[in-house]
Amino acid sequence: MKKFFKNMVPAAVVALGISGAFFTTSMQSVSKSAAPRLGYTLNASGACDVEVNCNTTPNPICRLNGDSGPQAFGKNAAGNCNQIVYKPM
Repeated sequence: MKKFFKNMVPAAVVALGISGAFFTTSMQSVSKSAAPRLGYTLNASGACDVEVNCNTTPNPICRLNGDSGPQAFGKNAAGNCNQIVYKPM
């Protein structure tokens, strides 16, 4: 039994090291993906009005109707629509 553990521990350490390397690589690629975010158009009084699907990856500015229409803004922590959001890819 002692001989079995003595031979298996190095193999288990190698297996954990390899799986850790793959996990680290896969997590680095996840952070580069676009994060979806809601944008809102402003009405005449300046309040957040219509929801628009946008994201946070720098692209062209997010608008209500593709390339035309009013610009969409993201809400900040205070609930004001003044953050720039971008068109989804």
